[in-house]
Amino acid sequence: MRYNVDAVREKFPVTGNCLYLDSGHQSPLSVDVKAGIEQFLDESLNHAGPKSAWMARLEEVRAQVARFFGVSASEIAFTKNTSEGCNLIANAYPFREGDNVLMLEGDHPNNTYAFLNIEKKGVEVRFVPMTERVNAETFRSVADERTRIISLSHITFHAGHKFDIESIAGFCKEQGILLMIDAMQSVGVTPMSLKEMGVSVMVCGSHKGLLVPQGLGIMYISKEVTNLVPPFLAAASLENPPADFIASRDNMALRAGAGSFEVGNYNLPTVTALGRAIELIESVGVANIESHLYDLGDRLLSHLDRMGIDLVGPRSRDDRAPHIYVIRLDADKWLPYFTENNVRVSPERDGIRVSFALFNTENDVDAFASVVEKYL
Repeated sequence: MRYNVDAVREKFPVTGNCLYLDSGHQSPLSVDVKAGIEQFLDESLNHAGPKSAWMARLEEVRAQVARFFGVSASEIAFTKNTSEGCNLIANAYPFREGDNVLMLEGDHPNNTYAFLNIEKKGVEVRFVPMTERVNAETFRSVADERTRIISLSHITFHAGHKFDIESIAGFCKEQGILLMIDAMQSVGVTPMSLKEMGVSVMVCGSHKGLLVPQGLGIMYISKEVTNLVPPFLAAASLENPPADFIASRDNMALRAGAGSFEVGNYNLPTVTALGRAIELIESVGVANIESHLYDLGDRLLSHLDRMGIDLVGPRSRDDRAPHIYVIRLDADKWLPYFTENNVRVSPERDGIRVSFALFNTENDVDAFASVVEKYL
């Protein structure tokens, strides 16, 4: 469960410029990802857009993404971001007035707003209290015969909770409820076999654990989900796009699978980069990344305990994310200090968020603790 962190670190130039502990906000580019973007730019510069080659590559990356999640390529669609995925599903589900959706209080707002927006259609959004441990029992007493969707993050952005998705998925299957997870903070950080997890829909962006720039999302829709109706339509959504580019009412049959939700041109530079990023992640191994990040977290917790500083959120490996640690420090006071000392972290609801990535080391953790101790 170990890998050569120093060799990986060399691929991320940001590590030579600052103490980067903010990958839960935005991953820095690796040289591999930069090379992927430059490949696209060179092709565009020198060949004025070899679109057929780009589209062939897009399908190669789709298959690569599918293997990464343990699903079939027909179950993967490309979107702009997590929020677009949430909104697509909220508007694709055939709700009837009086149906309800269950969500966790305080989960990511962009997941929540997608469903609050359809309350005008007579759908009720019910909020369930978020506790340190969330599993099937969290929802059992709240769900009823009109519950259609449970939607929640896999890992929370604001305190690093990691929820028992397998347990919740079992409950949803038992009750005929669609389970959608927001995997923005878990993809590339913790192993995710979507079939084994039992989720119906997964949405995520790719600018954190998948190491590429903003503007590319991924949506998984299990082939077992057959009642979603895409809310938008374009030629790219069709089974047989018209070769003569003339629309016809007689040609509106949708593509099979998740691809029916795709509605136009793709973020091709970032798709190219994503292929390089997944190659890097798989060369290390997601399970190895997760183990390394848990070890860094244990080291951070040891420092915090020694300094008498509280952690916001769960401490147990069973309930916490590998990489997200929110420290109870006054962000208004501490963030300027960290900035002055070239430490990149994020302010959060109840403190300062430290978020590790595959290139961080024990020395990074010790250096951060030293900076904190100095100010104390």
